[in-house]
Amino acid sequence: MFIRLVADSFSRRPRHKLLTGAALALGMAVATAALSVSLDVGDRLSREFRSLGANLIVTPEADSLPVEIGGVDYRPANAGAYLPESDIPKVKTVFWHNNILAFAPTLSLSATSASSTVKFPLIGTWADHSVALSDGSTFHTGIEKTNPWWRISKGRWFNDDALECVVGKNLGSYRGSYIDGHWVDGLALGEDFVVDLPGSKRIALKAVGFLDSGGPEDDAIIVPLRIAQEIAGKPQQYQKLHVSALTKPEDDFARRDPKTMNPDELERWSCASYVSSIAYSIKQVLPGSEVRVVRRVADGEGRILSRVQMLLWLVTLAALLAAALAVGASSAASVIERRSEIGLMKALGAGSGTIGFLLAAEQLLLAVAGGAVGYVVGILLARIVGQKIFGVTPQPSLLVLAVTLGLAAAVTLAGSAIPLRRAARYEPAPILRGE
Repeated sequence: MFIRLVADSFSRRPRHKLLTGAALALGMAVATAALSVSLDVGDRLSREFRSLGANLIVTPEADSLPVEIGGVDYRPANAGAYLPESDIPKVKTVFWHNNILAFAPTLSLSATSASSTVKFPLIGTWADHSVALSDGSTFHTGIEKTNPWWRISKGRWFNDDALECVVGKNLGSYRGSYIDGHWVDGLALGEDFVVDLPGSKRIALKAVGFLDSGGPEDDAIIVPLRIAQEIAGKPQQYQKLHVSALTKPEDDFARRDPKTMNPDELERWSCASYVSSIAYSIKQVLPGSEVRVVRRVADGEGRILSRVQMLLWLVTLAALLAAALAVGASSAASVIERRSEIGLMKALGAGSGTIGFLLAAEQLLLAVAGGAVGYVVGILLARIVGQKIFGVTPQPSLLVLAVTLGLAAAVTLAGSAIPLRRAARYEPAPILRGE
């Protein structure tokens, strides 16, 4: 009988049901689109932010002076402090190892060209390097992944195993010019750059590309790390490690000092992908290191991600509120139209709870139907918005479907609460007398 009453209600009042279902479908479509985009856009934007460069810098602990002003780290590098290259693979053993997208060590020094007495800045690093990890896998990384603005304007990157180098564009283009008061014989692509080594030795490096970084590296020679180590006499050592990691925006809890946390708080903090917690994990596996957060990068990422996610949540809230108002109006009109029917059911012995349950069941069936239609429309909308604005196409998710149906039910019950309560309080006698 209960099912028959619900089915009869749908067949006799299709207009109200369609309007209510349409309002729910539109609200759930917007909510589904916002939720689907927000689930994917965080990782997508975080990966896009990696074009800003590494957000973590590892240096020797003895190399650090605690000087930070306005969130900007002014600690200088000490040429006498180094870290072992053999420890670098340990970075991929931390809890958040999947969030470590790339890392690259650097070793900076001054080198003298064999053709002049002018000292050139020389930076040793990895271009496209394969790192053997402890689990037997291989991780491909390099400076072009941690510092993507280091782009090759002409030629290519050097091979890590070859006697090659990349020349800053200024050294290559200003042939026969003065740079910093010195006469510089510029290099052309394919020429050899001969460097003086300790002990009256020399090494010839073939220039295979020109670097355009927009920074001081444009006046430097970039070489494989092993060659810089040989020139500096520091085998298997480096000065600085650039690390690029996917992180989530920091809140007040993330900025707390882990030394002041109790074990439960420390575990919760360590299990969140905050840039500070990833830095703490890296420091634990690299003895004698200091891991510094590049605040200008990390804070900028956090602010943008927080604002985008807040915007999506506000859009979702507005859509749900509009759907609840529409459902409430439709439900109130339906209760008024069915006033005589409700009075007759009460006169025949139906209690207020039975009446309320019957009307709520009708609304929940509408919620399921409207939520399912809204989910399909929302996924299509999310794919359009995601592709056009964020360059990513969200995929259908069972989690989003479950959340959408739950939201549809909650919005329907919330919007119908007042009309259903009024219907449950109707007295049958005045209604049957036509009052």
